[in-house]
Amino acid sequence: METEKILKSSQEQAVGAWINYLNQVRLDRLSEALVKQNENLETAIKTLDTAFATIKNNIILRNRGGEKGMHGFIAEIAECGIGNARKQIIGKAEDYVWINDNGPDDFLRGSEKIQQKFVQSGGHLSLRAVAEHLHNYPQYLNDGHKYQIPKDHYDKVMAYLRMSADDANKLPTSTGELSRRQWQEVHDFFESNNIAPDKLEPAILEYSEVQQGRITDTIDIEKKHLQEIDRKKRESAYQDSKPTMSEGIKVAGVAAVTEGLTTFTVSVIRKRKSGKRIKDFEQKDWLEISGESAKGTIKGGIRGISIYGLTNYTATPAFVASAITTASFGVAEQAYLLRNGVINEVQFIENSEMLCLDAAVSALSSFAGQVLIPIPIVGAVIGNAVGSMFYQIGKDSLSKKERDLFNKYLDEINDYDQKLSAEYHLYIEQLNRCFVEFTELVSASFDPDFKKAFEGSISLARYMGVSDDEILKDYDEVASYFLD
Repeated sequence: METEKILKSSQEQAVGAWINYLNQVRLDRLSEALVKQNENLETAIKTLDTAFATIKNNIILRNRGGEKGMHGFIAEIAECGIGNARKQIIGKAEDYVWINDNGPDDFLRGSEKIQQKFVQSGGHLSLRAVAEHLHNYPQYLNDGHKYQIPKDHYDKVMAYLRMSADDANKLPTSTGELSRRQWQEVHDFFESNNIAPDKLEPAILEYSEVQQGRITDTIDIEKKHLQEIDRKKRESAYQDSKPTMSEGIKVAGVAAVTEGLTTFTVSVIRKRKSGKRIKDFEQKDWLEISGESAKGTIKGGIRGISIYGLTNYTATPAFVASAITTASFGVAEQAYLLRNGVINEVQFIENSEMLCLDAAVSALSSFAGQVLIPIPIVGAVIGNAVGSMFYQIGKDSLSKKERDLFNKYLDEINDYDQKLSAEYHLYIEQLNRCFVEFTELVSASFDPDFKKAFEGSISLARYMGVSDDEILKDYDEVASYFLD
């Protein structure tokens, strides 16, 4: 038995199995990320729907706050709902809690207590309302709390704070988008109340977006915003799962070191078997070992980057990629011998055939071992060692007739493999077509137009095999299902 050859082929298949494991880890992470993102999107949308239901049932239908004060309650609930949804869509826990007790605080954000003021009257940018609240609760800011005003009000306040007195004097006295009166009021507010600007923060929404007639559109716009974040998260997960040049270089480096060390070990063992002890090795022995190790290191690097490229950029399994690389090295060496007249054309063909057969047996054995022993790398190494061992026994010991039967069996395996490969590609094409159809139906069922979404949901249900008598196809059937 050619122990060295089995050891080398096992090392080569181990590199292939390791690269395959790295690829599978990336794909598993992508799958986990997409499943998690499905949950994130569902949770975030549900949070928005719950917030809107609270606004509608507890505020609008009850006319809480009246015509002038209703938007304030709407703003508080919307801030909490949107704030939580934006955290949930990126996989974080919600931390906004609406207090709803008419006390000094409107809601919590984590451990931070916040009082929100949405007041348009008088053009005071909600600052007068903040001052009145601070007058009633003088210690409010000393306790680490914060005030929150509409985003558009906050942006104006910050613009006034950044504006010099000279620039302010050029503004209209009391009219226009920005005015001298508002500039003076903003500066007076912070000076007279001794408030630092960082105690004031912008709400997520602007004043107009929380009005009774606008809140439905505001929530719908936010849902689209969440869906865009969801799309970017999925795209990011996909990009993270793709092979990279840096990973390929690392793979090549590890493969180079592994094959170099294996070649070094085999070279030393070969010298020892010739009768020399390590301490008796001469300079020419070490030079020979070093030369072989260097070649092994270079081959290992080429092998690693080749397998990485074949497995990631072509539909080539790692075991086959490793076999192709090994066979390529062997055939290249035989071509070199042929060009230099060491072997003739017949020997070149016979040797190349045998090299390819050895590589094929190694790949098949590694694949079988990985299936029978589903432990990354270990199964491939054991499978290769056992398969190669039996193959070497057969190649060296069997009669010509038995070898012919063995080769016929290998040919049948190759034919069957080609047949399976063709069927596999047909199945993949069919699966891709079905996936495209399914994706289009799912997209239609979530169309912003509820009529199109309703029709899309019916089409999706039929596509998935739901019987017609179980599908709600019109208004009457929907009403009957929920109300009867």
